[in-house]
Amino acid sequence: MDARNHHLKEDIREYWSKRSETFDLAFGHRIPPGPEHDAWAGAIRGVLGEAPCRVLELACGTGEVTNVLLSLGHEVVALDFSEAMLKVARDKHAGNERVRFILADAERTMEPDDRYDAVVCRHLVWTLTEPEQALADWFRVLKPGGRLLVFDGNWARPTPIGRLALLAVSALERFVGHDPHYDGAMSERHQSIMDRLPFGEGLTAERLVPLVEAAGFGDIRLASHRPIAAAQRRTADLRNRLRTLFYRRFILAASRPAAPDERA
Repeated sequence: MDARNHHLKEDIREYWSKRSETFDLAFGHRIPPGPEHDAWAGAIRGVLGEAPCRVLELACGTGEVTNVLLSLGHEVVALDFSEAMLKVARDKHAGNERVRFILADAERTMEPDDRYDAVVCRHLVWTLTEPEQALADWFRVLKPGGRLLVFDGNWARPTPIGRLALLAVSALERFVGHDPHYDGAMSERHQSIMDRLPFGEGLTAERLVPLVEAAGFGDIRLASHRPIAAAQRRTADLRNRLRTLFYRRFILAASRPAAPDERA
Protein backbone atom coordinates (compact mmCIF):
# COMPACT_ATOMS: atom_id res chain seq x y z
CA MET A 1 0.00 0.00 0.00
CA ASP A 2 1.28 3.45 -0.93
CA ALA A 3 2.28 5.14 2.34
CA ARG A 4 0.92 8.44 1.06
CA ASN A 5 -2.57 6.93 1.07
CA HIS A 6 -2.30 4.88 4.24
CA HIS A 7 -3.98 7.32 6.61
CA LEU A 8 -6.75 8.15 4.14
CA LYS A 9 -7.42 4.48 3.46
CA GLU A 10 -7.67 3.79 7.17
CA ASP A 11 -10.12 6.68 7.56
CA ILE A 12 -12.21 5.23 4.72
CA ARG A 13 -12.15 1.77 6.32
CA GLU A 14 -13.11 3.14 9.74
CA TYR A 15 -15.91 5.31 8.35
CA TRP A 16 -17.71 2.44 6.64
CA SER A 17 -16.93 -0.07 9.37
CA LYS A 18 -18.71 2.14 11.88
CA ARG A 19 -21.71 2.33 9.57
CA SER A 20 -21.93 -1.42 8.94
CA GLU A 21 -24.53 -2.27 11.59
CA THR A 22 -27.08 0.26 10.32
CA PHE A 23 -25.96 0.64 6.71
CA ASP A 24 -28.95 -1.23 5.31
CA LEU A 25 -31.29 1.14 7.16
CA ALA A 26 -29.98 4.13 5.20
CA PHE A 27 -32.02 4.91 2.11
CA GLY A 28 -30.31 3.98 -1.14
CA HIS A 29 -28.10 1.23 0.27
CA ARG A 30 -30.47 -1.68 0.72
CA ILE A 31 -32.01 -3.09 -2.47
CA PRO A 32 -35.42 -4.41 -1.37
CA PRO A 33 -37.39 -7.05 -3.26
CA GLY A 34 -39.80 -5.71 -5.82
CA PRO A 35 -39.38 -2.80 -8.25
CA GLU A 36 -35.95 -1.71 -7.04
CA HIS A 37 -34.45 -5.19 -7.14
CA ASP A 38 -35.92 -5.70 -10.59
CA ALA A 39 -34.44 -2.41 -11.82
CA TRP A 40 -30.96 -3.32 -10.57
CA ALA A 41 -31.29 -6.79 -12.06
CA GLY A 42 -32.31 -5.30 -15.40
CA ALA A 43 -29.33 -2.94 -15.45
CA ILE A 44 -26.89 -5.76 -14.65
CA ARG A 45 -28.49 -8.20 -17.08
CA GLY A 46 -28.29 -5.60 -19.83
CA VAL A 47 -24.49 -5.58 -19.54
CA LEU A 48 -23.59 -9.10 -18.44
CA GLY A 49 -26.25 -10.94 -20.42
CA GLU A 50 -28.30 -13.96 -19.40
CA ALA A 51 -25.58 -16.61 -19.08
CA PRO A 52 -24.06 -17.21 -15.62
CA CYS A 53 -20.70 -15.44 -15.17
CA ARG A 54 -17.82 -15.53 -12.74
CA VAL A 55 -18.07 -12.06 -11.18
CA LEU A 56 -15.65 -10.12 -8.99
CA GLU A 57 -17.71 -7.66 -6.95
CA LEU A 58 -15.67 -4.80 -5.51
CA ALA A 59 -16.57 -3.00 -2.26
CA CYS A 60 -19.51 -5.32 -1.70
CA GLY A 61 -20.48 -3.71 1.61
CA THR A 62 -23.35 -5.56 3.24
CA GLY A 63 -23.96 -7.74 0.19
CA GLU A 64 -26.93 -6.05 -1.43
CA VAL A 65 -25.62 -5.97 -5.01
CA THR A 66 -24.25 -9.43 -4.23
CA ASN A 67 -27.83 -10.55 -3.72
CA VAL A 68 -28.87 -9.21 -7.13
CA LEU A 69 -25.92 -10.92 -8.82
CA LEU A 70 -26.75 -14.22 -7.14
CA SER A 71 -30.41 -13.92 -8.11
CA LEU A 72 -29.26 -13.74 -11.74
CA GLY A 73 -27.36 -17.02 -11.40
CA HIS A 74 -23.81 -15.65 -11.27
CA GLU A 75 -20.91 -17.05 -9.25
CA VAL A 76 -19.53 -14.22 -7.12
CA VAL A 77 -16.30 -13.41 -5.32
CA ALA A 78 -17.18 -10.34 -3.25
CA LEU A 79 -14.48 -8.29 -1.58
CA ASP A 80 -14.49 -5.38 0.80
CA PHE A 81 -11.94 -3.37 2.74
CA SER A 82 -14.01 -3.52 5.95
CA GLU A 83 -14.23 -6.71 7.97
CA ALA A 84 -17.31 -5.28 9.72
CA MET A 85 -19.14 -4.88 6.41
CA LEU A 86 -18.07 -8.38 5.36
CA LYS A 87 -19.48 -9.87 8.54
CA VAL A 88 -22.92 -8.47 7.73
CA ALA A 89 -22.65 -9.74 4.15
CA ARG A 90 -21.47 -13.20 5.21
CA ASP A 91 -24.33 -13.53 7.70
CA LYS A 92 -26.81 -12.39 5.06
CA HIS A 93 -25.64 -15.00 2.53
CA ALA A 94 -24.68 -17.81 4.89
CA GLY A 95 -24.96 -21.19 3.21
CA ASN A 96 -24.91 -19.90 -0.37
CA GLU A 97 -22.14 -21.82 -2.12
CA ARG A 98 -22.06 -19.50 -5.15
CA VAL A 99 -20.52 -16.61 -3.22
CA ARG A 100 -17.19 -16.22 -1.44
CA PHE A 101 -16.38 -13.12 0.62
CA ILE A 102 -12.80 -11.93 1.04
CA LEU A 103 -11.10 -9.06 2.85
CA ALA A 104 -9.13 -7.13 0.21
CA ASP A 105 -8.30 -3.72 -1.20
CA ALA A 106 -10.34 -2.98 -4.33
CA GLU A 107 -7.44 -0.97 -5.76
CA ARG A 108 -5.08 -3.97 -5.50
CA THR A 109 -7.26 -7.04 -5.45
CA MET A 110 -4.43 -9.63 -5.49
CA GLU A 111 -6.69 -11.84 -7.61
CA PRO A 112 -5.21 -13.95 -10.45
CA ASP A 113 -4.81 -12.59 -13.98
CA ASP A 114 -7.54 -13.26 -16.56
CA ARG A 115 -9.86 -14.88 -14.03
CA TYR A 116 -13.23 -13.11 -14.19
CA ASP A 117 -15.97 -12.64 -16.77
CA ALA A 118 -17.07 -9.41 -15.08
CA VAL A 119 -16.00 -6.85 -12.50
CA VAL A 120 -18.88 -5.01 -10.84
CA CYS A 121 -18.93 -2.17 -8.30
CA ARG A 122 -21.45 0.24 -6.81
CA HIS A 123 -20.46 3.60 -5.31
CA LEU A 124 -16.78 2.68 -5.15
CA VAL A 125 -14.97 4.67 -7.82
CA TRP A 126 -15.47 8.03 -6.13
CA THR A 127 -13.53 6.69 -3.11
CA LEU A 128 -10.46 5.51 -5.04
CA THR A 129 -7.17 6.98 -3.87
CA GLU A 130 -5.33 5.77 -7.00
CA PRO A 131 -7.91 5.38 -9.77
CA GLU A 132 -5.40 4.64 -12.52
CA GLN A 133 -3.90 1.81 -10.45
CA ALA A 134 -7.33 0.43 -9.65
CA LEU A 135 -8.51 0.41 -13.27
CA ALA A 136 -5.30 -1.29 -14.38
CA ASP A 137 -5.87 -3.99 -11.77
CA TRP A 138 -9.48 -4.54 -12.82
CA PHE A 139 -8.36 -4.82 -16.46
CA ARG A 140 -5.76 -7.40 -15.39
CA VAL A 141 -8.16 -9.71 -13.55
CA LEU A 142 -10.72 -9.73 -16.36
CA LYS A 143 -10.61 -12.37 -19.04
CA PRO A 144 -10.24 -11.04 -22.60
CA GLY A 145 -13.77 -10.02 -23.56
CA GLY A 146 -14.73 -9.56 -19.89
CA ARG A 147 -16.98 -6.70 -18.80
CA LEU A 148 -16.53 -3.86 -16.31
CA LEU A 149 -19.75 -2.47 -14.80
CA VAL A 150 -19.65 0.66 -12.63
CA PHE A 151 -22.55 2.27 -10.78
CA ASP A 152 -21.57 5.66 -9.35
CA GLY A 153 -22.33 9.37 -9.23
CA ASN A 154 -21.25 12.89 -8.48
CA TRP A 155 -21.77 13.10 -4.72
CA ALA A 156 -19.96 16.45 -4.41
CA ARG A 157 -22.30 18.65 -6.43
CA PRO A 158 -26.09 18.39 -6.32
CA THR A 159 -27.90 18.90 -9.60
CA PRO A 160 -29.96 22.09 -10.00
CA ILE A 161 -33.09 20.09 -9.16
CA GLY A 162 -31.12 18.39 -6.40
CA ARG A 163 -30.41 21.71 -4.69
CA LEU A 164 -34.13 22.39 -4.56
CA ALA A 165 -34.74 18.87 -3.28
CA LEU A 166 -32.14 19.37 -0.53
CA LEU A 167 -33.95 22.53 0.59
CA ALA A 168 -37.26 20.67 0.55
CA VAL A 169 -35.86 17.82 2.67
CA SER A 170 -34.37 20.33 5.12
CA ALA A 171 -37.74 22.02 5.46
CA LEU A 172 -39.55 18.70 5.82
CA GLU A 173 -37.22 17.54 8.59
CA ARG A 174 -38.19 20.55 10.69
CA PHE A 175 -41.53 18.79 11.10
CA VAL A 176 -40.69 15.06 10.92
CA GLY A 177 -37.23 15.15 12.51
CA HIS A 178 -33.80 14.07 11.27
CA ASP A 179 -33.30 10.61 9.80
CA PRO A 180 -30.62 9.07 12.07
CA HIS A 181 -29.62 6.45 9.51
CA TYR A 182 -29.03 8.73 6.55
CA ASP A 183 -25.45 10.00 6.37
CA GLY A 184 -25.48 12.02 3.21
CA ALA A 185 -22.58 13.46 1.27
CA MET A 186 -22.70 16.70 3.22
CA SER A 187 -21.96 15.10 6.61
CA GLU A 188 -18.75 16.34 8.23
CA ARG A 189 -17.01 12.97 8.36
CA HIS A 190 -17.98 12.10 4.81
CA GLN A 191 -16.83 15.50 3.57
CA SER A 192 -13.44 15.24 5.32
CA ILE A 193 -12.74 12.05 3.37
CA MET A 194 -14.03 13.46 0.10
CA ASP A 195 -11.80 16.52 0.38
CA ARG A 196 -8.69 14.29 0.17
CA LEU A 197 -9.73 12.09 -2.74
CA PRO A 198 -8.83 12.47 -6.44
CA PHE A 199 -12.55 12.68 -7.19
CA GLY A 200 -13.27 14.86 -4.18
CA GLU A 201 -14.61 17.65 -6.37
CA GLY A 202 -17.01 15.24 -8.00
CA LEU A 203 -16.92 12.06 -10.07
CA THR A 204 -18.57 12.43 -13.45
CA ALA A 205 -18.78 10.08 -16.39
CA GLU A 206 -16.89 12.65 -18.43
CA ARG A 207 -13.94 12.45 -16.01
CA LEU A 208 -14.04 8.68 -15.73
CA VAL A 209 -14.26 7.69 -19.41
CA PRO A 210 -10.73 8.88 -20.38
CA LEU A 211 -9.24 6.96 -17.44
CA VAL A 212 -11.11 3.81 -18.45
CA GLU A 213 -9.85 4.22 -22.02
CA ALA A 214 -6.27 4.78 -20.82
CA ALA A 215 -6.45 1.53 -18.82
CA GLY A 216 -7.05 -0.35 -22.07
CA PHE A 217 -10.81 -0.85 -21.98
CA GLY A 218 -12.94 -0.52 -25.07
CA ASP A 219 -16.62 -0.56 -26.03
CA ILE A 220 -17.32 2.04 -23.32
CA ARG A 221 -21.01 2.73 -22.87
CA LEU A 222 -22.91 5.03 -20.54
CA ALA A 223 -26.44 4.44 -19.31
CA SER A 224 -28.83 6.40 -17.14
CA HIS A 225 -29.48 5.58 -13.50
CA ARG A 226 -33.01 6.96 -13.86
CA PRO A 227 -34.82 3.59 -14.11
CA ILE A 228 -33.35 2.58 -10.75
CA ALA A 229 -34.25 5.94 -9.19
CA ALA A 230 -37.78 5.67 -10.57
CA ALA A 231 -38.11 2.21 -9.02
CA GLN A 232 -36.88 3.56 -5.67
CA ARG A 233 -39.54 6.28 -5.75
CA ARG A 234 -42.32 3.72 -6.22
CA THR A 235 -41.96 2.48 -2.64
CA ALA A 236 -40.31 5.47 -0.89
CA ASP A 237 -41.81 8.14 1.35
CA LEU A 238 -41.68 11.80 0.33
CA ARG A 239 -38.29 12.48 1.95
CA ASN A 240 -36.64 9.57 0.19
CA ARG A 241 -38.31 10.33 -3.13
CA LEU A 242 -36.71 13.75 -2.92
CA ARG A 243 -33.33 12.17 -2.12
CA THR A 244 -33.34 10.35 -5.45
CA LEU A 245 -33.07 13.79 -7.08
CA PHE A 246 -30.03 15.07 -5.17
CA TYR A 247 -27.14 13.91 -7.35
CA ARG A 248 -26.36 12.91 -10.92
CA ARG A 249 -25.71 9.18 -11.07
CA PHE A 250 -24.53 7.11 -13.99
CA ILE A 251 -23.83 3.57 -15.13
CA LEU A 252 -20.64 2.86 -17.08
CA ALA A 253 -19.93 -0.39 -18.89
CA ALA A 254 -16.73 -1.30 -20.73
CA SER A 255 -14.91 -4.38 -22.01
CA ARG A 256 -11.43 -5.75 -21.97
CA PRO A 257 -10.77 -6.32 -25.69
CA ALA A 258 -10.93 -9.92 -26.79
CA ALA A 259 -7.76 -11.70 -27.83
CA PRO A 260 -7.01 -11.42 -31.59
CA ASP A 261 -7.98 -15.01 -32.35
CA GLU A 262 -11.31 -14.50 -30.53
CA ARG A 263 -12.12 -11.45 -32.70
CA ALA A 264 -11.50 -13.31 -35.94
